[in-house]
Amino acid sequence: MYIDRDIEAEVAKLLDDSKIIMLLGARQVGKTTMIEPFVRREGGLLLNCDIEVDKARILAASTLTPQDAMRSLGSPRLLVIDEAQNLPEIGRIVKGWYDARVTTKIVLLGSSSLNLLDQTAEPLTGRNEKIHLTPLLFTEVLRNQSWYSPQFTKEHLQNQFAEQVQTLLMQHIVYGGYPEVVTTGDKEKYLLNITSDYLLRDVLQSGLVKSPEPIKQLLSLLAHQTGSKVNVSELSGTLGIARPTVENYLELLERSYVIFRVGSFSTNLRNEIGSDRKIFFWDTGVRNALLKEFSLSPLRSDIGSLFETWVVGEVAKQNLMSGSKNDIYFWRKTDGAEVDLVIRGTDTFKAYEMKWSKQNATRGTKSFTNAYGIPAEIITKDTVLDLLM
Repeated sequence: MYIDRDIEAEVAKLLDDSKIIMLLGARQVGKTTMIEPFVRREGGLLLNCDIEVDKARILAASTLTPQDAMRSLGSPRLLVIDEAQNLPEIGRIVKGWYDARVTTKIVLLGSSSLNLLDQTAEPLTGRNEKIHLTPLLFTEVLRNQSWYSPQFTKEHLQNQFAEQVQTLLMQHIVYGGYPEVVTTGDKEKYLLNITSDYLLRDVLQSGLVKSPEPIKQLLSLLAHQTGSKVNVSELSGTLGIARPTVENYLELLERSYVIFRVGSFSTNLRNEIGSDRKIFFWDTGVRNALLKEFSLSPLRSDIGSLFETWVVGEVAKQNLMSGSKNDIYFWRKTDGAEVDLVIRGTDTFKAYEMKWSKQNATRGTKSFTNAYGIPAEIITKDTVLDLLM
């Protein structure tokens, strides 16, 4: 079962542009599945650099003139090169084809920004458009439900279909949004496999990590602390490895689309904290798999922090895939008053506090409003569509 992705319209638009498309995202998020219909419609060719025969075809074509190279590949209107990070020369090769003005549209798919951006983006400066694909958004899964109708408003969903929405919400929070985990019957098995086999593949293949054990231990610690401020020195002490090494590991995990970091918002007011950072997982299913915690009970002990992590992740995914210029932060004062999410755009400034269940305004929201004159909206499981739709 295929689930339509919001970003498909952007891909279709960019296919009419001459620039090379770089479609980036973690393994298993559906990049190949999403691009295949375009390949079929455009009379295209898909080559995979994980397959030696395909890699050899690209290298053989690169020894020819650009026009002869395209003819050797069957003169496709669309050429998609999957797992492009596995061919270090790919940037130089496609730059030559692009500069020769071949009529074939070229798309590079990369499961990690570790090598693809380092080795490919520089030769392609000014010649590429980057698109990011994340695990499925909750709204993408929602629109695929048999009971859903495009005519439904947020109010309709949150009232007439509240039970269905809440069931789906809990599943998405616990199991995350990897396409296969949404469609498979054995979600826990899939998640346990992906966290053991795929999650660190790009990190370990980078050659920058000598042993997988410390980074696995780091992931476990981060899973326990997701949505909380992370102290790198404490992580270093707990793991028994140097602080610079921990920083390097965090960067590798970030560039492999496992985690992302959110800074604290500050306008340099004396009682604000402006240097802290929180770490979130792009996918809460991955986080729960690392802890082997798949309870669907809304009474689970971590539901508050898990809900916050999930909401921030959904906003971050929307921003990344839409190419939004919005920046996201959290906000905290020295007296402990805190707001979970601050979204600052060119002309917008909004704040949100995440609470699993409905509550009155907290000290954090009142403090933020007093400081900036902006009401901080409380988002609960019952009103989350107000933020996401």
